[in-house]
Order: sequence, then C-alpha cells, then structure tokens
Amino acid sequence: MDTLAKQQITEDLLPQKFGKQGQIWVAFLSVLCLVGFIAYCRQLSKGLVVTGMRDYVSWGIYISNFVFFVAISLVGSLITAVLRLTDVHWSTPLTRIAEIIAVSAVTFASIIIIVDMGRPDRFYNLFIHGRLQSPIVWDVIVITTYFFISLLLLYFPLLPDLQILLKYKEKTNKYLYKLYTFLGSFWKNTPGQISISNKAVNILCITIIPVAFSIHTVTSWLFATTYRPGWDSTNFGAYFISGAFLVGAGGVVVAMYVFRTHYKLEKYITDDHFDKMGKVLVMLALLYLYFNVNEFLVPAFKMKKPEEEHLLGLFTGEFAPVFWFAITTAMIIPILILIFKKGRKPKPAFVAGLLVVIGSWFKRYLIVTPTLLHPFLPIHDVPASYHHYFPTWEEWSIAIGSLAGALLIITFFARIFPIIPIQETITETEEHEKA
Repeated sequence: MDTLAKQQITEDLLPQKFGKQGQIWVAFLSVLCLVGFIAYCRQLSKGLVVTGMRDYVSWGIYISNFVFFVAISLVGSLITAVLRLTDVHWSTPLTRIAEIIAVSAVTFASIIIIVDMGRPDRFYNLFIHGRLQSPIVWDVIVITTYFFISLLLLYFPLLPDLQILLKYKEKTNKYLYKLYTFLGSFWKNTPGQISISNKAVNILCITIIPVAFSIHTVTSWLFATTYRPGWDSTNFGAYFISGAFLVGAGGVVVAMYVFRTHYKLEKYITDDHFDKMGKVLVMLALLYLYFNVNEFLVPAFKMKKPEEEHLLGLFTGEFAPVFWFAITTAMIIPILILIFKKGRKPKPAFVAGLLVVIGSWFKRYLIVTPTLLHPFLPIHDVPASYHHYFPTWEEWSIAIGSLAGALLIITFFARIFPIIPIQETITETEEHEKA
C-alpha cells in the first residue's frame, strides 16, 4: 500500500468535530441526564416513597434497566472476543463500536444498582458483611471484573491509533493532545510492543468469554433463586444469555448505521457488514425465540395456580399489550425483515436493530414486574395501589437519564477517539492487497 492510500485511510477515520447536529444531540442528552439527576436528588431527599415501588414490586424499571444494560454489554465479548478468536476479519471495523457499547453499558449498570438502593450510603455494607452464598455478591464481583477486562480490550487496540493521533497535532486541540500523550506517548509501535499487546489482547479475549457468561448467568440467578412464579426456572441462565447476545448485536447494528451515516464511513462499514450482522441477528432472534417458547410452554402445560395467574397476566391480562409488543418487535418483525437479502441492506437492518433494542428493553421490564405482582401467597389486606405498579416521573427520568448517559459516553468517545481502528484497518488492507 502506498503512502497516499495510508494517509487517506487515516484522514477518513480520524475523530471529527461535532457539527450542528452533533451539538444538538449532545445538548439533548445532557438535558435528559440533568433531569434524571434532579429526580435522583429528589429521591435521595425524600426516599423511595417518590417511586411507584411498594412492598410487592420492590424492583421496578431500575432493575429492568440494570438487566438491559448487563444484557447489551455482552456485545463486547461477542464481537471482540468470539469473532477475533475465530479469526473472522470482517468484524474489525465493528470491534471498537462493540467495546465502547460494552463499557458504557456496564458503567451505567453499576450506577443504576446504586440508584435502586434506598440508602446508597450503606453500599459499603456489601463489602463488610457480604456473604458468598448471595448471588448479589457474585454479581458485584463479575460486573467489576467484566468492566475492567472490557476497558483493557478497548484500550490495548487503541494504543497504535493514539500514536497516529499524536502525529496529527494540527487536527486536534491542546487538551485532547495532552490526553493522547498521557494515554499513549509510551507506545512506539516496536515489534516487541506489538507482540506483547497481541498476546495481552488474546488472553483478554479468552478470559472475557467465561466472565461474560458468568455476569449474565449470575444476574439470572438473582431472579431464579428467588422463589416466585415466572422466575422458578432452571432455564434462566441460557434464557438471559441468548437474549443478551440478541440485544447486543442489535445495538451494534444501530451504532453501525449511525456512525456510517454521520461520519461518511461507507467505505469501511460496508453493505457486506450489514448483511453479515443481519444474518447473525436472525440466528440470535431464532435462538432467543426458542428459549422464550421453552420458558413459557412448560409452566403453561402444567398450569399450577400461581403460574397460571402469571401467564394469563402476560398473554391476555394487563401486561398482554406490552408482552406481545416486546415479542413482536424484539424477535418476530426483525426475523421477517432480515431473513430476506434486501432486508439486510443498511436502512432496513438499522430499523430491525432498533426494534430489537426497544423490544428487548420492554422484555426486561416484563421479566421483573409481572412476577412481583403475582407472588405464591396471594396479595391481600394491602392498599389497592400495591396490586399495580407504574413508574413515577422520577423513575422515568432517572431511567431515561441513565440511557442518555450511556449514549453520551459513546458520543464523546467517538469525538475523541477513532471509532474504527485506524492501524488495524491499514494492516488488513495491506494483507488483502498482498493476497
């Protein structure tokens, strides 16, 4: 590859300043975060009484958001680890997108758990009095481990690009230049450094797969080890993991389309990438649909009284509109779109990915709320409000603010660092030309 071609790739992939649309987007997300922060300050001041949660529904959309964030974070291990270890080179432009989604999602999964606590100042008790018998302790351990592995998987492949960014001093400001110097001035791109970095990345890829499976399995155990209709299942680990793969892949497809469109990356995120990711989404949607059928068919066949109330509430009762909306948007419609080649073009694939993400959030809401409203012992002698749950404006504001915060991290990352690996793209282009 000649110098001009390398320079063209580099200039195409360098971070770009926010235009007017970018500034409006950042302002919009910042306002949502600010409203969420104000709502949380009100919750801290007055207590959890400002929420719609009561004795029975003690988990609401906070925990739904937590499960959603944990689920979508699995995309880091799917795109970065699994595809890298199986020597799938077409995923290179997607690896950094997947990792930043994973890091931002795990960050806010941790934050939303603290938000859900009525007394966050007592969080330290988890470390002082925590018991290994509790899945909550396991969850803290695996989430923390997963966060740091994901952060390293994001950082190590970024080092060669930091060296490139330092060479283009005129295209950045002094603050970003200082940041690049702090993060990557030691990187000289020597064969020794490259060898150590590649070994480290391979070790991290191998490590993150069991950790990723653990984080979703342990999260599912928080539910499955609680004796409730709808949660009393040995299927929950696989059920959660399959759903996490689906929403993570859907999130990547959405991000692919947004970055390709706004940063003019059609040469690097091609129609072929959407075609391949569309096939992956179809496979994962079919897999998750299978686990959904398995999860509901067996208790429906037995129809024990508590399970009957829970299932009827989902299929034909008060949660039926949300249930069928989630099933249809997260699985059925995306399969119908992506199973055809024309549906795997960028725009329809983006629509399918967006439907998967939206439907998957509501699916997590359905995992939490209906079960809590149908305990094994019938609800009686309580206020009428205890029989129903609907989030207050404070809950909605905090939940939406956390989602906006995760998007804000991704947005600022794309402004500061190359969203597609520059050095890896140049290397793979050279190898392709030699072949």
